[in-house]
Amino acid sequence: MPFLVALTLFVIAGFLGVELITKVPPTLHTPLMSGSNAISGITLVGALVAAGTDHTTLTTVLGFVAVTLAVVNVVGGFLVTDRMLKMFSSRRRPGGDERDDRQGRS
Repeated sequence: MPFLVALTLFVIAGFLGVELITKVPPTLHTPLMSGSNAISGITLVGALVAAGTDHTTLTTVLGFVAVTLAVVNVVGGFLVTDRMLKMFSSRRRPGGDERDDRQGRS
């Protein structure tokens, strides 16, 4: 792929990502983040393929860096999503009644 085409695709993807994130309402951020984590898993597979091609040393090093960053993105995204989902869940008191911790009501 020529460099100019790759750069154009990168700029368009960045622009679309910023537009998507700024237009999504806050209530949909958690599902969107979960979907993004799944897409990051696909990125991880692509990075593994790039690292394993062994064309040149540069491609191997760039593939290793891509794998490292993709793993950090996937693990961090799932940890943040898990924390956000716990914020929306309700807790049960020892007596058995349910309490809504978000608003401090019983």
